[in-house]
Amino acid sequence: MRDGTQDWPSLANRLEQCYTGAVYDVMRDFGMKDCVLPHAIRALDPGTRVAGPVFTMQGRPDPNCSVHESILRWTEFLSIAPAGHVVVCQPQDHTLALMGELSAETLHLRGVRGYIVDGGCRDNAFIQKLNFPVFARFQTPRDIAGAWTLEFLEQQIEIAGVQIRTGDFVLADIDGIVMVPEQQAEAVVAEVERVMNTENLVRKAILGGVSPKEAYLRYGKF
Repeated sequence: MRDGTQDWPSLANRLEQCYTGAVYDVMRDFGMKDCVLPHAIRALDPGTRVAGPVFTMQGRPDPNCSVHESILRWTEFLSIAPAGHVVVCQPQDHTLALMGELSAETLHLRGVRGYIVDGGCRDNAFIQKLNFPVFARFQTPRDIAGAWTLEFLEQQIEIAGVQIRTGDFVLADIDGIVMVPEQQAEAVVAEVERVMNTENLVRKAILGGVSPKEAYLRYGKF
């Protein structure tokens, strides 16, 4: 990535000040509706939010993989996950934990912004204490050792019909997870910022006694 998006750290910080509802509304108006990940993927802590450029990974169940090989491949991922990014994982599995305490602590130490997985997580109480944002489908003590192998990093993945590429942007909060294509990220964030400013004007008008209908007609937003 990152060559095509100028000043992506600043853009990530701006996106983190937004909320997923507004981002979805803007993307819908831009004709990009297939951008929301399944509602079953939730934050371990409902108050968690994370935004940033995506770093993708994908793996698959492999009962023939040795414990050593599966852990070795996993630590390869931990060793190169880039700072300032949000890892998004498609494990192609809904039985195993694809994140745990030591892995979360490692990513947190390396400056990774957060981790989103279409699968499970364990050591959840420990991870919550780290204040490291993790979004997962479920919790389980069953890990990947001798049962799962990493296939690739930084290639396109798909979660429930949403295409995700390394370099795209993501915002995840209490309402869900929205993916923003890299090439549209700057335009989407700028429009969301404009929309939120307009919403503040609507709110101020209503609190000042203007009817909701009149406020909507005045500002074209509600």
